[in-house]
Amino acid sequence: MLAPHDVLIKPIITEKTSILMADKKYTFKVDPRANKIEIRQAVEKIFDVKVASVRTMHVKGKKRRVGVNVGYTSNWKKAVVTLTEDSKPIGFFDGY
Repeated sequence: MLAPHDVLIKPIITEKTSILMADKKYTFKVDPRANKIEIRQAVEKIFDVKVASVRTMHVKGKKRRVGVNVGYTSNWKKAVVTLTEDSKPIGFFDGY
């Protein structure tokens, strides 16, 4: 089992995810080995909130080239965490 700070790698802050924050949905880049239960426990422990649901997806790496060399960026895992109605918003995202 992974430690909570090892499960959540970084928040994903884009125009689309900032719109979802109004509905108490927060998006994170997570460890590919983490399951939904570990993600839920990590968010609840780190941010002291109640999680209603967790949705995960695998994101394929994109094709990139540098000169004549062609390669791919790394595959990664994304999680969208929905908080309960009575839960406070995550303060980490307030400045965005």
